[in-house]
Amino acid sequence: MTTREPILKPVAISALRPTQMTVGLREVREKRKQWRELTEKNGPEFLGRHMVPTVLGPKGRHYVLDHHHLVRALHDEGVKQVLVTVEADLSALPKTSFWVFLDNRAWCHPYDAKGVRRAFVDIPTTIAGLKDDPYRSLAGELRRAGGYAKETVPFTEFLWADFLRRLIKPKLVTDDFGTALSKALKLARSAKAQHLPGWCGPADDDQGVAPPS
Repeated sequence: MTTREPILKPVAISALRPTQMTVGLREVREKRKQWRELTEKNGPEFLGRHMVPTVLGPKGRHYVLDHHHLVRALHDEGVKQVLVTVEADLSALPKTSFWVFLDNRAWCHPYDAKGVRRAFVDIPTTIAGLKDDPYRSLAGELRRAGGYAKETVPFTEFLWADFLRRLIKPKLVTDDFGTALSKALKLARSAKAQHLPGWCGPADDDQGVAPPS
């Protein structure tokens, strides 16, 4: 079933299907900026090194397993195609069984921008349909700032996003991202976060942040 062979023929981004409901659009904007800087120098080489992992689902469609932010950024920058590597061929499964299989393998994340689990049918059918979750952007920036270590646990950033969602007010994330990140860094080093993948241990000045009312 697992092939792990690159598909050398590019696949249209418009034909790719997400396996999650949200991305952090702030992170997408950063990746768009990085892509514009790369385009004139080695854009094709970059795409050749960043193949998108997918599984083949019903009707032979490609479902994206990772790099949703990159693919969304490329789409928003007008890139039409990407190379993919197929991790498994599940095209023989009916749609319901397909999603149950993905769910049990932690290959999908059917949670909305409020961290609420939704039906599989609510997962968008296009990359362009992915909604913004500002806490996902905060979690991504937190990792880059050293708040937690990179892990292989599926959807690590979303686990951190849901942790931060309970402790930092939405208005702060949208209106003062820098202050929100500072609070997130303190929370990440506190005992409150010790259950999360990539936790780096408590800081000496452990300070909790009261949850929003």
